[in-house]
Amino acid sequence: MAEPRRASPRPEAAIERSAPEKPRYRPEVQGLRAFAVLMVVTYHVWLGRVSGGVDVFLLISAFLLTSSFAYKVATGRSIGLLAYWLHRFKSLLPAAVVVLLAVLAATASLLPRTRWGEVFEQTWSTLFYVQNWTLARESVDYYAENHGAASPLQHFWSLSIQGQVFILWPLLIAAAALVWKLLRRARPTLGFGAVLAVAFGLVFAGSLAYSVHITTTSQSWAYFDTGARLWEFALGSLLAVLIPRAGQLPMAVRIVMGWAGLAAMLSCGILLQVQQQFPGYIALWPTLAAAAIIIAGRTGHPWGVDRLLAARPLTRLGDISYALYLWHWPILVIFLSTRGIKEPGFLGGLGVIGLSLVLAWATTRIVETPFHAWSWPRAHRRRLGLVVGLLIGVVAMPLSGWQARVAAYETSAVAQPAQDNPGAASLEPGFEFSGDPDSSVLPLASQLSNEWSNYGGECTHGYELADPAMEYCQMGGNPATAEKTIIVVGDSHAQHWTAALDAVAQKNNWAWVLLTRPACRFGAESAERDPDCNAFNAAATDYVLDHDADAVLTLGTLTSFYPGSEEGTPADAERIVPGYQEGIRPFLQQGKQVVAMRDTPRFTSSVPECVDLNGADSPKCQAPVDELVAAHSPLEDLRTENRDGRLPGKLGYLDMTDALCPEGVCRPVVGNVLVYMDESHLTKTYARTTADIFEDKFRAALGW
Repeated sequence: MAEPRRASPRPEAAIERSAPEKPRYRPEVQGLRAFAVLMVVTYHVWLGRVSGGVDVFLLISAFLLTSSFAYKVATGRSIGLLAYWLHRFKSLLPAAVVVLLAVLAATASLLPRTRWGEVFEQTWSTLFYVQNWTLARESVDYYAENHGAASPLQHFWSLSIQGQVFILWPLLIAAAALVWKLLRRARPTLGFGAVLAVAFGLVFAGSLAYSVHITTTSQSWAYFDTGARLWEFALGSLLAVLIPRAGQLPMAVRIVMGWAGLAAMLSCGILLQVQQQFPGYIALWPTLAAAAIIIAGRTGHPWGVDRLLAARPLTRLGDISYALYLWHWPILVIFLSTRGIKEPGFLGGLGVIGLSLVLAWATTRIVETPFHAWSWPRAHRRRLGLVVGLLIGVVAMPLSGWQARVAAYETSAVAQPAQDNPGAASLEPGFEFSGDPDSSVLPLASQLSNEWSNYGGECTHGYELADPAMEYCQMGGNPATAEKTIIVVGDSHAQHWTAALDAVAQKNNWAWVLLTRPACRFGAESAERDPDCNAFNAAATDYVLDHDADAVLTLGTLTSFYPGSEEGTPADAERIVPGYQEGIRPFLQQGKQVVAMRDTPRFTSSVPECVDLNGADSPKCQAPVDELVAAHSPLEDLRTENRDGRLPGKLGYLDMTDALCPEGVCRPVVGNVLVYMDESHLTKTYARTTADIFEDKFRAALGW
């Protein structure tokens, strides 16, 4: 008789057999945490690259969370959403509060006032776990070259995403549990693991597709976007549901998987410069590597990677990994900022890491562990809520008080009489200061975010934009009724002079139109510009040719370091804008007058920060003009070309350097007004005070 065939196992049964078992302590996962935090810290301190360590943290947190909740549901226990959320944030907040208070104290005593507003905003964002959205909105480059200029709280972005997922994930699991109970009425054998696998599989696929798309189109936003990171959590959840039990894979396979995963995880940032591609598909590298380590599990074999990961030094480091992550970044940023350097060097880096380890150990031992063991809040949810509220209040109260004092000072300073802050008017012959010598320098360092020249309104009266390559147009006055119309084309260095131009225009019934794109100097197509900038300049050329204008104002020179160069000074680098002559040629041929303006002298570090730390009269904050711009103005070369007939038409030349560097010295403060808002951009307050000087030079350039 033939042997009867065995029925094939049901797919859901196979999934259910691989559903999470009762959560247990896995020392190899704690060791994995240790490697992840070491990657983050060392890459931040010495390499300035994406390590993939944060992505591993996200995966592990979802793996552990899902394991716990899936077991509760599968065994019929209550999920207890509110109690879970309160417990979770009661565990997360104590160490974070200690670090936030320390950062606030360090900000007040060590960092310049230019950084205060940023720290205020990011402290509130951190407290309520929305830091990632704050950074996304500001398009922060988390891996910018100079970490010393970054916010000391910037690293809280990943913890904000985790906090959001700690709220969202239990809701997803609860919804999956409800669906499971409904489906079991028709299919009693359906396991909860099958429902979870489908749910998190959909999240994984949808979020990964979105992450790839948004990383390609807007990487600076994608880096902090919760939606672009959900797939990393979903992968951790899928591991909790679907990984084989120990022994289901051959021992040799698990050993190879473990070591291959560790090698791949550690090599991610070393082999690839991936920071401009994260998260996207590239983040699969470290997360799949970590997944391989978790799947390999606890082999107990002397050659298994778990033997290394479960070693006591690594598990101890894993125990303090959260606090170490919290401490290392602000210590690094404050160290670099106070030393005025971009990189800590080997010994400085060792000092940063050593101090971070000590503070992480102390925070875990003195703060985290006692709070975790404290039984009183666990007796009732109201007590948990009270503790969470008090922890937030410990930071919110002093922060609110500090902000109130700063606001009061700002209000009194802004109310100063105009004679206290004459600015460039103090350069006029025979000027005598009649203000209060003890009055505050304006604008205040804490208000520099409001100092971009942003006068006028949207372009109207037939001067609206039509080409999609041009996104920004601003206008002052009405060209239809104005005596003169001036079109300004260029980047932010052209824009900051519209503060002076607007004052002159209002005085003389002129109209002005600003066509600008950040970091895009006007000129003909050049390989030194990105394609979007070249497209903007081509569209701006057509716009100017299609509209009436009595003059076109552009920047004819460029003060910057040559691309890729780390040596020299701005004076070495000042040159005629690439493609400038060919860029203005169509305007001149059409009969429009063009004014070529000399670029602004460029300092090598933040002027307001220097003033705040050292004082306005400090030699550290000023420089001879020949160190910041070329001794021989490149505008003279343009004048020669125009005189020799190589450039047609009427070309004028405007140099405002003497208003920024009186008597041959570029000073941070002139007439009790702060000249620069960073290294090279003028404050609108100072630019406005140059209006009379600007008008005289502008008229002379045009012969008006």
